[in-house]
Amino acid sequence: MPPPGVCLNIMDARNKQDGQGSVANPVKFFNQDYEQLQQYCITRGVRYIDEMFPPHRNSIGSGILSPSMLNSVVWLRPAKIAPNPSFVLDGISRFDFGQGDLGNCWFLASIGALTFQTHVLGQVVPLEQTFGENYCGLFHFRFWRFGNWVDVVIDDKLPTINGRLIFVHSKNRNEFWPALLEKAYAKVCGSYADMNAGTLAEAMVDFTGGVHICVQLSDPPPNLWELLCRAGKSRSLMGCGTPQGATSANTVLQNGLVQGHAYTITGVTQMVSYGKLVNLVRLWNPWGRGEWQGDWSDRSSLWNTVSAQDREMCLSVADDGEFWMTLEDLCKFYSDLDICSLCPDFLDGNSSCQWKTSSHEGRWVAGTTAGGCMNNRESFWTNPQYRVKVDGENLAPGEKNMLVSLMQKPDKRNRRLVQSLHIGFCIFEVTEQYKGQSGKFPASFFSSRSPVAQTKTFLNSREVMEFFVLKPGEYLIVPSTFNPNETASFLLTILSKTETHGYENSAEHKHEPVEEYTNKMDINGQDDDNKKDLFQQFSDKYDEVDAEQLQRLLNDNILKGDLKSGGFSIDACRSMVALMDVSCCDVSPHVWLCCLNVGLKRHRSPAS
Repeated sequence: MPPPGVCLNIMDARNKQDGQGSVANPVKFFNQDYEQLQQYCITRGVRYIDEMFPPHRNSIGSGILSPSMLNSVVWLRPAKIAPNPSFVLDGISRFDFGQGDLGNCWFLASIGALTFQTHVLGQVVPLEQTFGENYCGLFHFRFWRFGNWVDVVIDDKLPTINGRLIFVHSKNRNEFWPALLEKAYAKVCGSYADMNAGTLAEAMVDFTGGVHICVQLSDPPPNLWELLCRAGKSRSLMGCGTPQGATSANTVLQNGLVQGHAYTITGVTQMVSYGKLVNLVRLWNPWGRGEWQGDWSDRSSLWNTVSAQDREMCLSVADDGEFWMTLEDLCKFYSDLDICSLCPDFLDGNSSCQWKTSSHEGRWVAGTTAGGCMNNRESFWTNPQYRVKVDGENLAPGEKNMLVSLMQKPDKRNRRLVQSLHIGFCIFEVTEQYKGQSGKFPASFFSSRSPVAQTKTFLNSREVMEFFVLKPGEYLIVPSTFNPNETASFLLTILSKTETHGYENSAEHKHEPVEEYTNKMDINGQDDDNKKDLFQQFSDKYDEVDAEQLQRLLNDNILKGDLKSGGFSIDACRSMVALMDVSCCDVSPHVWLCCLNVGLKRHRSPAS
């Protein structure tokens, strides 16, 4: 039987302290170890077949192929598809591949952007992989998933019909990195069908673990051109999408653009035409064909109005899916622009600033910590609360210094089954009279004040973020769902130009230094009896405790006030109470013993 939810949370926290989840030490997806599997296959002279994502129709999923096509699928290794298979041929480029029979333009447009950033590409696609020495039908890729980098192992059996790849395919049939990368991401999503429809932001963040912003082009900021130029110089991933038409079909309009389609932004430049500066944006269609037919398209006469040098540098007349258009037409014909970068420097162009980052994992639990938005005055205060102190001097007028991101985690294995909640956050200033407040701020605090910053609207998207100004002082960040009593896990990330100190504010924490915990109590049967006795001192007549009682019991009586590693948070205790059944309200002695033993091991660790 696997450990209960809170035990997993504790073990995950301990692993993160050891560096697990970083690019250099990614989490093994499904606990599959690439090096061990490779050694096993080479030693025994066998080709790898992935039991966790097998070459079977279930891995394709339903709804994207007709029954007759699904019956015709044959899973083949690259050597059965092409005469001389290679992982990479002559470097990696956006022109290497085209979209197949799967609506994942959002994913492929993000790959197109990724091909420009070789330092990030190498993190996602280990380029040393080959079909030569030590080949055993095994490949691996890395993605950032909700706070952790994960290493995803796959076999190289690919779905084909009549010997041809069904989904993404390379222009050179001997090159297979695009098809294998797509298969690895399909495994993460649950199936190929689970990749059908999505957003650029999702894939870009999963490729980088970086900072993402979305610009609504119907109401662009006045500095949009400067933002694009800075993003291009800061090695950002950029893309944009066209509005959906009357149906979900990707209809090609007379101007050559595709409705409801994602495009990669591959360049920005300025040229002089008729004596005036023109701001031009270059875009790429992940279909690998089909281009804009308006001003500054490949065959536009406007190219005759620029210098021969500019024309030679920028114009390429070929049906390769790439084209230029003006910034004005970009805003006219596209609905949104996504930019994702490893660092927020592109937001204001201040590359000398070193941003500080902190992340907090939490959970809304129906009936306990899911209070809903501020419309729900009586329950809003029950949401998780995070207290942040912003140091430093006052900034220049209008200079933004804080970026807050809230990302909800999926509760389903298959991406298409995940129903995103409407999420957002509010930030309140902690005035002098409340700076001595310990524990959760009560409902009265929120009823008498308005937030100093907040998300503009609650969105049912995977992530919401805001960039704003916070003067030096103390603040309270309250993430929430729009409606109360909705259960989900989340990741709150705070990026600041100045030094910040943050912690979960859901319990009475002691922040002064404490002596190292040295209790040498053995984890044995006698000790279990002692813990049961202690538990029963705090439990009710039904031999149960609620989350608040459990937190006091753990922190005050077991850890003896040693909260050097944060102690047991109220949300961790609520998760302990909830376990796998969010309708539970209390915890029993059996669960208590399991979680306590794991938790104590964490707190006694020399690294803690």
